[in-house]
Amino acid sequence: MAINLADFSKRLAAVVASIGQESLPDHLMVFFKKQVDIDNAVILFYNREHPPKVTYNDLPSVNQSTHITLFLKGAYLLDPCYRAAREGFNGYYQLDQLAPTGFRKSEYYKNYFRYTGLIDECGYIFKLGPDHFLNVSLGRDESSQRFNLSQQRLLKELTPLIKEICLAHWRTQDFYTQKDTHEHIGHSEDSLHTQLESALNSFGTSILTDRESQVIQLFLHGHSTKSIAEKLGISPETVKLHRKNSYAKLDVRSQAELFFLFIDALSSMDNYTGGDPLTGYLNHEK
Repeated sequence: MAINLADFSKRLAAVVASIGQESLPDHLMVFFKKQVDIDNAVILFYNREHPPKVTYNDLPSVNQSTHITLFLKGAYLLDPCYRAAREGFNGYYQLDQLAPTGFRKSEYYKNYFRYTGLIDECGYIFKLGPDHFLNVSLGRDESSQRFNLSQQRLLKELTPLIKEICLAHWRTQDFYTQKDTHEHIGHSEDSLHTQLESALNSFGTSILTDRESQVIQLFLHGHSTKSIAEKLGISPETVKLHRKNSYAKLDVRSQAELFFLFIDALSSMDNYTGGDPLTGYLNHEK
């Protein structure tokens, strides 16, 4: 792809000049969209002790409120980019490389990702410090085609430059000096993320066996029956049996009901003190 060096330099200069200012994300996206056709983008700032902060979002307005709210409620815990970052990934990514086998059949995909309108996603995950990382998500929607190889190569080659810009800007930002407006009654923002992580790791453990819990966790993360069998060293038939038994114990009939049970349980954690969030949720439902 040919680059107009004069235009490239001009737009890059605007990005560099805005480091440390609120206008940085806007200038950064103007820069990106001049290099590669990008339909929309989202920038998420993560701190291990807090829910994510949306610092840029130009998804269509019809999708923004509903789906970002669902994401911040706890669905982000199932996001392949978030999971990859927690496992140490750092740099340029393509979603299909990070997502587990079966992701596009998962309820996270069907009930969140699909409604963003994206058909393809790539971007950057940068570690900003021991407890902070950034996800710059660049998307193509249904009006376009997937990123081609030359576009992916260009975005990947920009990684060192984009990384230094992001480190210089977001390392100076303190997004948690004031309380935000997340609707999580009964929780301090300082502890909410930690509680959500704990709740995910403990989901269903008060009702299911250890193996059933493992299977349900992997289904929630988007793994297929085959990939779960490979990860756990058991047969696909055994995975299906564990899923069947788990659904019966949890009183759900599908992955969709399982997903919304998970989200509802997270949303009801008014006085969560640890353990399986279903304990408090089911008692509250009675």
